[in-house]
Order: sequence, then C-alpha cells, then structure tokens
Amino acid sequence: MDKAFITTGRVLLALYFLLPGIMKFVAWDMHIALMEKHQMMLIPVLLAAAGIVQIGAALFILANRYTAICALVLAGMVLLININLHDFWNFTGMEGAHEQQNFVKNLAIFAGLLLLAGHSWKGSFNRNN
Repeated sequence: MDKAFITTGRVLLALYFLLPGIMKFVAWDMHIALMEKHQMMLIPVLLAAAGIVQIGAALFILANRYTAICALVLAGMVLLININLHDFWNFTGMEGAHEQQNFVKNLAIFAGLLLLAGHSWKGSFNRNN
C-alpha cells in the first residue's frame, strides 16, 4: 500500500508541473501578461526556461528517474514563483486574497516536493534498508 500511495503522489505532482509547463507555450501571451503585471524582468527568457524545466522535470518524475533532484529543482522554482508571482503583500481586496491563497497552496506543493525528494533520495541510496 505504501508504494501505491507514493506512486500516486509522485504521478500527481509530476502532472501538476507537466500540464502548466505545456500551457506556458500554448498560452504564451497570457503568461507574458501575468509576468508583466508583476513587473518581472527578462520575461520571455524566464517563461521559456520555466516551461522547459517544468516539462523536463515532470517527465523525469513520471519515469521515476532523478526524482529527488527534479523534485528539489521544482521546489526551488515554486519558491521563486511564490515570491515573484504570488506577492499577496503587494495587493489588496480580492486580488490580494487570491494571491495569498495561491501562495499558501504553493507552500503545500513545496512540502510535497520535499517529501518526494526525501523519500526518493533515501530510496536511491539505501536500497538494502
């Protein structure tokens, strides 16, 4: 049962990044506008890099390869996105509440990625335990 829960969680976390990674290219202009709204710099470069990292890491996690490293890369990316795109402290009203909700949700995803990395790292190096 342990393995089924871990596999399900791993696959769902991977899909959470794969689909938005693809959408960064499908809905390019929408993502550019969102990043401009948050006054980010180097937007096209960062958007392309984010999409490539999300897609690549998600595919590796789906294949259960380099899972710990990919989970840690995505965890770092979640923190950067949280600070730059879900900066609820810069908004008021419904918009601020929405950004705060996304910020907290992303912290839970960050926690899930840390759990996956920790479990995968242990599994990678302690096969005899």
